[in-house]
Amino acid sequence: VLPLLLLIIFGTIEFGFLLYTKQVITNASREGARAGIVARTPTRLPASSIDQVVQTYCAQNLITFDYAQPPPVTSFPDGFNVNALFGENLRVRVAYNYQFLIFPDIVIAFFRNSPERQVTLTAETVMRYE
Repeated sequence: VLPLLLLIIFGTIEFGFLLYTKQVITNASREGARAGIVARTPTRLPASSIDQVVQTYCAQNLITFDYAQPPPVTSFPDGFNVNALFGENLRVRVAYNYQFLIFPDIVIAFFRNSPERQVTLTAETVMRYE
């Protein structure tokens, strides 16, 4: 009974980390979009500054246990226009490769037929320029 109980406990912990990471990625996309839509003079923030906001938020909030994981990738699916007008949309997408920490082979074998030890989490936020 002990192995099954440990598997359930550690599986719960693993999926707790997964859900927490998804929430951090979602909030990072919101932070980036919010930084990008706020009216500034003379121009709006460039894409590199929005990416820096996302990277900073993720660096402060992601739980990585000091593994050498690549940083999240920020993209703009609709393109990026630094001269966008009031009322236009800014779409910010953040993608992050979550690597399973506890029993990665068991988790992947159970949920996917892929030998990868990671899952790509994505979050997208759309906000109108102010």
